[in-house]
Amino acid sequence: MPLTNNVIIKLNEITTMVENKSKLSESEIDEIKIIFKNLVEKNERYDLDEIEFWFENEGSWTTKEPKVRIVNLANYVQDKYQQTAHLRVISDDNCGSN
Repeated sequence: MPLTNNVIIKLNEITTMVENKSKLSESEIDEIKIIFKNLVEKNERYDLDEIEFWFENEGSWTTKEPKVRIVNLANYVQDKYQQTAHLRVISDDNCGSN
């Protein structure tokens, strides 16, 4: 699945926000989590392989570790959101009520 324009815009924001492309700071990691959380809350879908490919081809990321960390953060946020969304659906089900 190709990345949507909104996801690409957010990846560009991450690239602009991160000062040292060879090491992410804790505050940058927190901000990246928020960016991905906002995407999934708005039902934006993204493919992790496509995000990894985007960072490989972006040009300013020369160190592998921060790129892998960002992809892992995207995966973590997406998985966490999907799990909690599933729980919300179950809790909204009134099968047990009369």
